[in-house]
Amino acid sequence: MDVNFRTEFQRSTSARAPAYMRLQRLLRQRLASGELGPGQTLPSERDLAEQLAVSRVTVRKALAGLVQDGMLVPRRGAGTFVAERIVKPLSKITSFTEDLRARGLNPRSVFLERSLGEVTPEEAMALNLSPGSRVVRLHRLRYAGDAPLAVEHSAIPQSILDDPARVTNSLYAALEALGCRPVRALQRLRAVNLSAEHARLLQLPKDSAALALERRSFLADGRLVEFTRSWYRGDAYDFVAELQGE
Repeated sequence: MDVNFRTEFQRSTSARAPAYMRLQRLLRQRLASGELGPGQTLPSERDLAEQLAVSRVTVRKALAGLVQDGMLVPRRGAGTFVAERIVKPLSKITSFTEDLRARGLNPRSVFLERSLGEVTPEEAMALNLSPGSRVVRLHRLRYAGDAPLAVEHSAIPQSILDDPARVTNSLYAALEALGCRPVRALQRLRAVNLSAEHARLLQLPKDSAALALERRSFLADGRLVEFTRSWYRGDAYDFVAELQGE
């Protein structure tokens, strides 16, 4: 790390936060700005501790949080690296937009469909809606910069999201503006081979490996707010889950 990093850390002592949180915040800023780029090696725990005049426990705790969020990758005997693939933790309800922005990438969407219509039997079952109910449908191609990363189909009850035009990029931002951001979700993840259509959209050969994710999200009052099916490029995305013993 450069001299400016040490100076910024020393100045942050007025923030009234534990040292590991201040260090983690500064590292997040460097990752988001691109000053720490994909594949770049971080200094060792010992070097960082000496440079910043903190304990190795403080450094280790700061890095552990970034590893858990998928921003850093530890490699035994080689050190800690900035993640080259996009790593999405399954323990947090975050949007595609939030995931990419947290890693300093530029998320954008191309809408293939943005409509309002009568619920299908599959959507009615997934969202616990009565036949004849109406839903907003979003069919999007999700990008990081110019690279297509995922194909996404979402259905949201019209009683929650009245107008599909409210969604300009992030569905969760639109829901949050309405006071209807999900607080929990059920997800199913499986390995698949891309169909010809999905492969075309993602600019990959037919039958390329992909990760299919199905999510049903809930509001605090128990109502279902979202039924989303996504297909992520297998060469660009990793999903991680933290497991704990009893």
